[in-house]
Order: sequence, then structure tokens, then C-alpha cells
Amino acid sequence: MKLPLVVIATALTALPGTAFAQAPAAKQPAPPKQAPAHTSPKPVATVPIRPGVQAPVDTAKAMEQAERLAIQSDLAWISLYNGAINGEASDRMVAAIKAFQKDHGAKETGVLNAQERSTLNAAARKLQDNVGWKIMTDATSGARIGLPSKLVPLIVSDVNGTKWSSATGTIQIEYARRKEANATTATVAANEKKLNARKTDYSVVKPDFFVLSGMQGLKKFYIRGQTRNDEVRVLTILYDQATEGTMTPVTVAMSSAYNPFPGGAVAQAGPPPRKKVEYSTGIVVSADGAIVADRQTTEGCMTIAVPGYGNATRIADDETRELALLRIYGASGLKPLAMAGNGATKPSVTLTGIADPQNQGGRNAVTAVATTATASGAETSLSPEPALGFSGAAAIDSDGKFAGIARLKPAVVAGPPGTPLPLQALLVPADAVRDFLKAKGVTAVSGTSDAKASVLRLVCVRK
Repeated sequence: MKLPLVVIATALTALPGTAFAQAPAAKQPAPPKQAPAHTSPKPVATVPIRPGVQAPVDTAKAMEQAERLAIQSDLAWISLYNGAINGEASDRMVAAIKAFQKDHGAKETGVLNAQERSTLNAAARKLQDNVGWKIMTDATSGARIGLPSKLVPLIVSDVNGTKWSSATGTIQIEYARRKEANATTATVAANEKKLNARKTDYSVVKPDFFVLSGMQGLKKFYIRGQTRNDEVRVLTILYDQATEGTMTPVTVAMSSAYNPFPGGAVAQAGPPPRKKVEYSTGIVVSADGAIVADRQTTEGCMTIAVPGYGNATRIADDETRELALLRIYGASGLKPLAMAGNGATKPSVTLTGIADPQNQGGRNAVTAVATTATASGAETSLSPEPALGFSGAAAIDSDGKFAGIARLKPAVVAGPPGTPLPLQALLVPADAVRDFLKAKGVTAVSGTSDAKASVLRLVCVRK
């Protein structure tokens, strides 16, 4: 079921109240006749009361906001949700979930199970990859803009903004900024309506923003604008009707991602800054102290401590595979993990790692968790996501063979700035790990098959 692009994301007006006619007063029943003293009372029929069942919207409210944000974003990408991508539970979100379940022949519960959530995420990620979705920052103003980079590769930019377009001009995206004395959203919106013989079929004008949509010649347009201190910033999206199937979810995502006046920091467009102290997992790959780890969790560290073994030195990394090679010098008793594998990734995978100490009462315990690997395009996702600290954890398949390394990264979603991004668990496959190690002069040995004996906690300390 496809929801129309009514608009998007911020201008949700209040539903009008509904008046109810007063029901006529019921007649008082006549008092029952008194039964003779010798007559036994008839048994009263009873109806068993079912225990209360939690409503789907209440289930959504119990989730972390970051997870609700990710679900809304994914539903928007498959054109089933056109509300605000803000991480708030709503009936509209539940209705979109039911529509997704109906489209997949599942029971319409309004609550996603693990398999449905994985399927939804994979479908959304495929569409994001197809259009080259990314969040970027305008260099001159710091505005936050979500962009389908593959659809609009042609770029023209100056101090007044940037224009992106497709090779044939069927899709055009423009971010414009200008000074305008005494500008208000009402005056700017009125001027935008008059430009280029636009025919507006939807208009919302609020004190802090405005939204317009309609037709401009043979193209559909969507405009979102905002003013602050005589500064006007306007995002305009134009596209041919033939591209509507592609551009409807893109426009929803762009609307929610757009922030013309980010608070203070331009860096809102990128991933959140790394923590000053970050915990992750490393895998011993040779008896002389070589450790393979997640690149991002070991990047920018003043020291990388390995409890019980001292400090490790990062000697190589690979941005494509997101892997890092560390080495502990002078350590003994290390047990490298056997790296032989089957090549193809099996769905059932066990992750062995060491969770963040805050998640295990300050302890340093090695734990194993079951997860499911699902291929989506060039990546393989893991669901459910393991706890913090499992970046770099060893993945072992159902045959007991090395399947790869888990890594956690913030998901790129369309949502308001400042909202915590959900983590996304991905699998770096075994072949990629072996190729990385071979390129760095480390030969994968026939070590132990017990992953618990081969994983170590890594503690990155940054400035």
C-alpha cells in the first residue's frame, strides 16, 4: 500500500474535533419480581475477561527513540510512511508498519518482529544505496542537507547556495540563501508561490518555517523555507512526474533531514564524535601478538590498552574493509583464532566479544550471542545488534568456522539533527579479513577454534 506524498514531515496539523450527539436517556427498567422463597436462583452467565493487550503504539513508545527514528526512516524509504521522521511513536507509524506487514503477507500486528525488522531495513538500505543517499553540510552556511548524490551528480555552487541536477535536468535540487530585510516565513512563502508560474496544491506557513508543493510546468516541486535574523534559506526540489516513484521517498527523507540553521556546530552532518574512552573487541591472529580489530573504534587513540597485556600499537588499517591491525610486543600465551572459513556466509552466526563494562557491571567477561546474517547489496547486516563493545567481535558460523568480524557503526537515517543515531551491526566477511591480513604480511594460522580464548578487550583513550 503506497501512501501519497501529502507533505512531508513537519506540518502535521491537528485533527478537527468530532462532535457526538447526545444519546436519549434510557428508560429505567422495572424492578424484578421477587422469586418465591423456595426457588433457587438461576446461575448467572459469565464472560471470561481477557487480560489487557498492549497497544502497538504503546509498544513503540517503549522502544529507544533511536530505534523508532530508524523504523520511521526505513518506512519512509519504501513509501509507506510520510509523517515526521522524529522518533516519536504515533498511530501513523503503526499504520505504516501494518501496511508493510500486509504487503509481505504477514499478520498485521503493528509491531515488527526481528525478521520483519531486518527485511524492512534491507529494503530501505537498498533504495538508499540506489540513489546514493548521504547527509552533507553546505560549506558556506553550515546547513544540513540530505542528498541523493547518484541522481544529481552535476553541481554548481557559489556564496548564495548550491544547485544539484541530473544529467538531463529531470531532477533538480537547489539550496539558496540570501539576506532579506524584515523577512518572515509568510512573506517569503508568498514570493515563492509567484515564481515560475507555480501552481501550489499544498501550503503550510508557520512562524518558524513554511512548506509548499505543487506543479511548476510539467515538474513537481517541493519547497521548504526558513528565516532567521533577515537570513532566508530555502530548499527547492523539482522533478519530472516520470521520476515520482523514485523521488517521493527521497523528498520525504530530504525534508526531515534538512536543517538550514544547525545549532552552532557544522559537524552535525557527520557521524557523532568518537568517545574519549571507547571499548571494543580484538581478535588474536598470531602468537607473536598480531590482533585484528575494527578500524573506527581504534582510530585517533593516544593509547590502545589491552588489559592484562599492556598497550598495543596500531600498525596498519584499511578504510575499505574498515579493519585495523594492532600488535602487542613481548606478550606470551596468546591463542590465535583459526581463520579458515567456508567462503559463503551462513545465516546463523554466533558473535564472541566483550561488551562495554557499563553493560556488564564493570566486568571484563567474554560472552557469545546468537545473531542472523542477512546479505543486502554489498554489505551483510547482523540482527539483532550486539551490545556496545562488540565492534571487532569474532563471528563463527553454524559449522564452527570463522565467518568474519562484527562492526558497529551509526546508521545514516533521515531525521532531525541532534537525535542519537541508531547503531547498525555489519559483518566484515572472512575472506575480506584474510585478504587484509595477507596484504599486511600476517598469515592466518590453524589456531584454536575456541573464539572465547582468542578475543581481547581493547580500550582506546583519546584526547
